[in-house]
Amino acid sequence: MRLRCGFTTGSCAAAAAAAAARMLLTGESVQEAEIRTPGGPVFRAQILEQKICYEEDQGSESARPVCASCAVRKDGGDDPDITTGTLIGAEVSWSEQPGITIDGGTGIGRVTKPGLDQPVGAAAINHVPRQMITASVDSVLEVWREEHADMPLGKSPDTIPGLRVIISAPEGEALAVRTFNPKLGITGGISILGTTGIVEPMSDRAVVETIRAQMSVQKAEGARSVVMAPGNYGLAFLTQKYGIREDRVVLISNYAAEAVKLAAEAGFEGILLAGHIGKLVKIAGGVRNTHSMYGDLRMEILWEIAEEYCAEQEREKLKSELEDCVMTDAALEVLDRYGVKEQTAQEMARRICGYLEEWSEGKLRAEAIVFANKDRELVRTEGAEELLRREIL
Repeated sequence: MRLRCGFTTGSCAAAAAAAAARMLLTGESVQEAEIRTPGGPVFRAQILEQKICYEEDQGSESARPVCASCAVRKDGGDDPDITTGTLIGAEVSWSEQPGITIDGGTGIGRVTKPGLDQPVGAAAINHVPRQMITASVDSVLEVWREEHADMPLGKSPDTIPGLRVIISAPEGEALAVRTFNPKLGITGGISILGTTGIVEPMSDRAVVETIRAQMSVQKAEGARSVVMAPGNYGLAFLTQKYGIREDRVVLISNYAAEAVKLAAEAGFEGILLAGHIGKLVKIAGGVRNTHSMYGDLRMEILWEIAEEYCAEQEREKLKSELEDCVMTDAALEVLDRYGVKEQTAQEMARRICGYLEEWSEGKLRAEAIVFANKDRELVRTEGAEELLRREIL
């Protein structure tokens, strides 16, 4: 079954801004707005919660709108995005400042750390959504000028006041705690995101961009090396055993090779990867993405490593027992019985680092910490603790 695409918060903000601008200029409610996304498809959005404010009594002949607001409900398609279903609002008002200015209102986060798409203090509305909002409002202005070319206000672009656009998300502050924003130093709400305007279901791009953002923050804070973990198990292990702050650990999900590439591009000198053997053993076999959809080679990799250290007469029996294991923790018990667990673990860690350095094209020095049963350290490479102490602790 083909999954349905959706539209980003950036697309929703741009459509809402276009509709609000139209209402401000015409004094009439707008039921639908249409924008073209950077990715190409046209987004036709239903406009909700329309409101127009006037400088004088609406019944007066001289009354004119001073601001207009509306909202678009986010549709993320079949992607499990937590912002799907939330309202993205826009308020457009006249401004003494020429051109179109954009800021965030209720539920839109504020940047508090350097290294992100926007500077410290700015609303967390990324540059592509800002471009989309500006383009959509400019398009409305262009049409309005053409329609009212014979009116005094429309004769010259120089006589048209500036416009101020405020983007909001009423549920944004509550939703933000379930995103990476607190970890990135974005406070008070969600971010307005998107590079194509389109949400691709289970998008690899979205995960990779989140990893990139985490690394950018670390680099801007002066870190020379980056600590990574596949997920919350690795994060909990590092914080509890080594006392590392949560915001110093970059969560990379299954994207091991991609994360290494991003770390090299960011200019880091070293990386440390910490995680459960069930994930990291795959990297020891050269698996670039550890998701199970790319195959489950854990026991095969463990056997390929352990074979070198096992007595020749016991190899077939060890191989058979490993093949019968479902979980890597059970496999460790088997390796321990055959007296090859420590050697296998050490070689596994060495190979993990070898592949990480290979994927970085030799730009990074790699260290690794592998644990089992969530909190029992199995092996760490020689320079792992030194890296943690120098860069993180």
